[in-house]
Amino acid sequence: MKNKMNTVFSEIKARHDALLGEKAFRDQKAWRIKDEEQDLMRSRFAVDRDRILYSGAYRRYHGKTQVFSFTNLIDEEMTNRNLHIAYVSQISRTIGKYLGLNTELIEAIALGHDLGHCPFGHDGEKALSESCQKAGIGHFHHNIESLHIVDHISSKGEGLNLTFQVRDGIISHDGEVHNTQLKPDEDKSEADIQAYITAKKAGKEVSWMPATLEGCVVRITDTIAYIGQDIEDAIRFNILKREELPKEQVAYLGNKNSQIIDTLVKSVIANSFEKDFIAFDEETSNHLLELKKFNYKRIYTDKNVKQSNTIIYRTMRIMFEKYLDDIKARNKDSKIFKHFLNHKNAEYLERFCPPEQVRDFIATMTDRYYNEEVKAYMLPWRG
Repeated sequence: MKNKMNTVFSEIKARHDALLGEKAFRDQKAWRIKDEEQDLMRSRFAVDRDRILYSGAYRRYHGKTQVFSFTNLIDEEMTNRNLHIAYVSQISRTIGKYLGLNTELIEAIALGHDLGHCPFGHDGEKALSESCQKAGIGHFHHNIESLHIVDHISSKGEGLNLTFQVRDGIISHDGEVHNTQLKPDEDKSEADIQAYITAKKAGKEVSWMPATLEGCVVRITDTIAYIGQDIEDAIRFNILKREELPKEQVAYLGNKNSQIIDTLVKSVIANSFEKDFIAFDEETSNHLLELKKFNYKRIYTDKNVKQSNTIIYRTMRIMFEKYLDDIKARNKDSKIFKHFLNHKNAEYLERFCPPEQVRDFIATMTDRYYNEEVKAYMLPWRG
């Protein structure tokens, strides 16, 4: 029976590899920091995908803000982090399929790229970063925390032991930076990743590209997935009207999310086919950049969107200090012990200092969990 299974799955894997394009990253070239036996049925990247998919961090996506903090409490059709991940995965796999790339590698990166987002999205990230800097552990960046989660937090601190290529794709995504073309840095090493982490925590700007074309696809897709959807959510949230969208960009890209995605995806495929880079054409890229600027002005920095910022920043400082005090006082009734530290192995507890442990605990929270912790501490029930 075992010999027959070996034969069947070997043949299936060979057929799958034969369908990949010349520039696709092959599963056989993947490597892990800790060697392990090859799975009989699944490729290395399929194993990585499944480890991410069944992790606790992945399950918490559904409770985390994408752009509009607190809105999911009153409107469950507003985009949350889980939906964004699904969109990135679906769009990037479509691009990867037409470019002949490894869609299993793409899917694993897409599913894991935002695991490190803390409550309330980028606003929460900035607030948490301030507390981290004050505590002397450097700037907080969600892409670095995403890698930290799969390396050192998941599985009680043991980590998921993902391949280098998936780990690199996770830390190398950056939807905030606008790139017309992404060319992979194929010579990157583990030492390069660690040097990047050190530099970013120190507040330095670093030129950084994924190590694979598949990682570049996910990075460029991150923007494709959010740019039009954020507009749809803003219209639903009544802070924007469709007729207010910039006319030149609407004429070129479309005025609905589906049209914008269609235009951008076709541009990437047409300009990246059989190339050693992933890219938009210049005209599409320029229109996308202008639409990004519009979104920043009318959505991301809108006073109605940012009215919760004062609450987020103030409570983040208070909760960070509270958990630090709880660790120092060995307050075993604190949630940081009950729901986090008590479930971590000795290696995690010894390797990371109290401020880093607090950072990790807060970063893994959903919006609802964070809100409940704030209320329990600042508005205690009195009988």
